[in-house]
Amino acid sequence: MPKYLTKQRKILIDYLSQHPDESISAGQIAEALADQISKSAVYRNLADMEAEGKVRRVVGGAGREVVYQYTEGHGCEGCLHMSCTKCGKTVHMQKQIADALISSVADNDDFSIDRGETVIYGVCAACKGH
Repeated sequence: MPKYLTKQRKILIDYLSQHPDESISAGQIAEALADQISKSAVYRNLADMEAEGKVRRVVGGAGREVVYQYTEGHGCEGCLHMSCTKCGKTVHMQKQIADALISSVADNDDFSIDRGETVIYGVCAACKGH
């Protein structure tokens, strides 16, 4: 059951909605919002929002840091995600490509991919250029 929209939660949602294609650690969020919301409130609200399906929690990057991505309000539901291991940016895979990948895996390996839980890691075009 969704929690009430407290002032702290609204601040967190506003921040996350301004960074829809980013995977951000709880520490980075807490640091960015330090003058508006306590660190414990960030962690508590992220846990609640994860349970509600409003944020995606992913262990990512080379350091295997836990990061969060806001999934509400910008069409994340049912998308496959690609996450850059260098900069942390997460983007939606094109639907046609995702559908072909899912279909191929289902047909060839008799395995069903869970779109909502799948993140493909690699290096984005911007980071490849560096």
